[in-house]
Amino acid sequence: MKMQEVEEEHLDVLTKLGHKTGISKPRKEVHRDGDYHGAVHVWIYAESTQQLLLQQRSHSKDSWADLWDISSAGHISAGDSSLVTARREVQEELGLTLPKDAFEFIFVFLQECVINDGKYINNEYSDVYLVTTVDPIPLEAFTLQETEVSAVKYISCEEYKKLLAKEDSDYVPYDVHGQYGQLFATLEKRYKENTVERSLTLQKQLCRYAPISLSAELTGLTDSDKEALVYIVKAAAVMDEIFYLQSWYSNPSLRDWLKEHAGTSELNKLKWSYYMINKSPWSCLDEDEAFLTTADSAIRLLSKATRTVKEWKGLEYRAAFPVLKPAGANFYPPDMDKREFEIWKDSLEKDKQKEATDFFSVIKRHSEFILDSDLSDNRAGDANDLYIVPYSQEYKSLLAKAADLLHKAGDITNSPSLKRLLHSKADAFLSNDYYDSDIAWIELNSNLDVTIGPYETYEDKLFGYKATFEAYIGIRDEEATAQLKLFGDSLQLLEQNLPMDSAYKSTDVNAAPIRVIQLIYNSGDVKGPQTLAFNLPNDERIVKERGSSMVMLKNVSEAKFVHILLPIAAACVATEQQEFVDFDSFFTHTICHECCHGIGPHTITLPNGRKSTVRLELQEFHSALEEAKADIVGLWALRFLISQDLLSESLLKSMYVSFLAGCYRSVRFGLEEAHGKGQALQFNWLYEKGAFVLDSEGAVSVDFSKIEDAVESLSREILTIQAKGDKVAAGLLLQKYSTMTEPLQVALKKLEKVQVPVDVAPTFPIADKILQ
Repeated sequence: MKMQEVEEEHLDVLTKLGHKTGISKPRKEVHRDGDYHGAVHVWIYAESTQQLLLQQRSHSKDSWADLWDISSAGHISAGDSSLVTARREVQEELGLTLPKDAFEFIFVFLQECVINDGKYINNEYSDVYLVTTVDPIPLEAFTLQETEVSAVKYISCEEYKKLLAKEDSDYVPYDVHGQYGQLFATLEKRYKENTVERSLTLQKQLCRYAPISLSAELTGLTDSDKEALVYIVKAAAVMDEIFYLQSWYSNPSLRDWLKEHAGTSELNKLKWSYYMINKSPWSCLDEDEAFLTTADSAIRLLSKATRTVKEWKGLEYRAAFPVLKPAGANFYPPDMDKREFEIWKDSLEKDKQKEATDFFSVIKRHSEFILDSDLSDNRAGDANDLYIVPYSQEYKSLLAKAADLLHKAGDITNSPSLKRLLHSKADAFLSNDYYDSDIAWIELNSNLDVTIGPYETYEDKLFGYKATFEAYIGIRDEEATAQLKLFGDSLQLLEQNLPMDSAYKSTDVNAAPIRVIQLIYNSGDVKGPQTLAFNLPNDERIVKERGSSMVMLKNVSEAKFVHILLPIAAACVATEQQEFVDFDSFFTHTICHECCHGIGPHTITLPNGRKSTVRLELQEFHSALEEAKADIVGLWALRFLISQDLLSESLLKSMYVSFLAGCYRSVRFGLEEAHGKGQALQFNWLYEKGAFVLDSEGAVSVDFSKIEDAVESLSREILTIQAKGDKVAAGLLLQKYSTMTEPLQVALKKLEKVQVPVDVAPTFPIADKILQ
């Protein structure tokens, strides 16, 4: 009986820019026709000896036979993904079973060459991964795939680089002065660092945050609320655990490792201190540039990753994270791109499409699950490789712990609205349905103010769909809350007078209740710059039906005004206008900013008649544009309320000058962050219109004759883009104006010179005592 022939491997054909065309072809035809296609390169590096593992390609290979090459490499089969392919190739070729956190994505390499007398055209996009082991793996631990690999050996990085530079005929050629130089540059920089220099850099980064202690009087709380507070703070601490996991999958082990080693040296102490502010290895104030590398990360032991070798305890590796922060955080597979998601999403039923873009789900791969389960049939490679996991399942054990604590707090408190919130939020953690608990949050009327759950979507820079967990616990400031009723009562009036086409205006805006609190604890997605206020929920259904609610953090605002805004104004605002910078204007605009999240377009009708939301249409541009809208429309709204005699005319000049000083404050967060990006857009627009004027000393002043028109024109521009769901226009607006222009650069240099803090780093004595 004739054996059935093995079907030839098919590869996805890519465009010249590396994007999938939707066509796949047999491997031989791809190389015959010179089609662009995908592959993976995996380099295994031993830290202690600074050596790379090389493999000798099999004699039967159709390219570079018998030559020494990358540790492991292979084509990405049609429908397969990059990281799964990398893991599989290492397993098949070398007999190493490694988890995904062993693989650090470092760069994409494009190789365009012709060999075998023109019969083999290689136009290949390779995702290059680095696996960092502590020591070399004993050669006898490998199980080599004979059809692919003849032998393996370790070679020092220096020697290998020299051999490649002189194009030694025993080695597959790579241009060490071109793209592939990145591999050697990465390793050299990582392992030849100057400890003193690095310590100074981290100290400088830390100095950008002014340490503050945030507390409040608990005298207004009943004894039952004080007792409930203990459980609420403990539940809030669980939000931290979840958020670390949402940021990056090896983030929790990195955190534990840095904490464990913080006391071993001054450098390790600084690493831990700065990590605690950012809650990840990427610096919020440096456009998410990594301040740590995988060489700083946790060491993990795998006792069964290879063939057993006598008296060898097993393979120790570094839990990896990429130098570039992944746009999709840990909500999507790290090797998934937008196109793959969209193709998959479009293949789903309508209700599943909604679930895929929902706030409260993560997207995973079947092929990855199969690899992790160590199942034999580990080739998924089909259009349905992606699947949806609800948060209630993904974070099940942590959410069950938080739910139990909230139920206990809910049983104790005598406040009916707080009791309802705590029980409904606990139920939501387990059911994944947050609707009732968000309504309960809007209706909360308690001296103990609690916000806890998945809310903001800033971490999802791929689409802006997925919500991160966070918590804010505070004591209600009744006096300040009573003063702010005006803003909530004026929302419908503001909506009807917004500077945009009347067809886009809503007739049923609900007044946003405003609560002012003194913050006593926050956790979860509260990394880097601290928020002054928030407007929730983000669920457009609830915003449409019930409006939103706003919480102002007064003690945080006061701390920022004193430590940051006043010094900024002294350095950057024209001397004659500095007197106009005051706390009331700063705080009032912050209130108006949050109110204005609740007005303007949310649920929209597209030109083709389809109903949608601004968030879904603008995707990754939504957060930055929404922050800019709330800011600039907030400024417009203050002027409107003054014109209606609802606010004092004395605010007029101070609100514009305080806003100018605030622009510098937010831009210093970096232009990767939504607030910073939105603020740069506003500053540059107002500067272009002549509303902000730069003098010969580099100080800026407000031209009061031009500011109103400039504010109104930008408000109209942003509101109209949102109303039309015009993603292209949103992208172009941000591309043009969210840049570090000369007046901004001049100001930032001044502020660096006089060392004005960029933000505050709070500690919470009340919560710390509870959590000890």
